[in-house]
Amino acid sequence: MAEMKIADVRAMSPDQMDDAIVNLKKERFNLRFQRATGQLENTSRLREARRDIARIKTIAAQQRAKTK
Repeated sequence: MAEMKIADVRAMSPDQMDDAIVNLKKERFNLRFQRATGQLENTSRLREARRDIARIKTIAAQQRAKTK
C-alpha cells in the first residue's frame, strides 16, 4: 500500500478507516519481522506505514470532534 494522501483518507468512511488502520498495523508487523531477519529492502516503508496510521487516526479524531 503506497503512502496515503489526506484527501483519500478524508473520503473514507469510519469503517474504512478502521480497516485501513488494521491493515497498516499488520503490514508494519510484517515489516518489523523482515527487518529483524535482514530481508527488508525498503526500510523507509516502516516509517511511511507508521505515519499513515497516525494520519488516519488524526483525521478520524477530527471528524468525530466535528460531529459532536
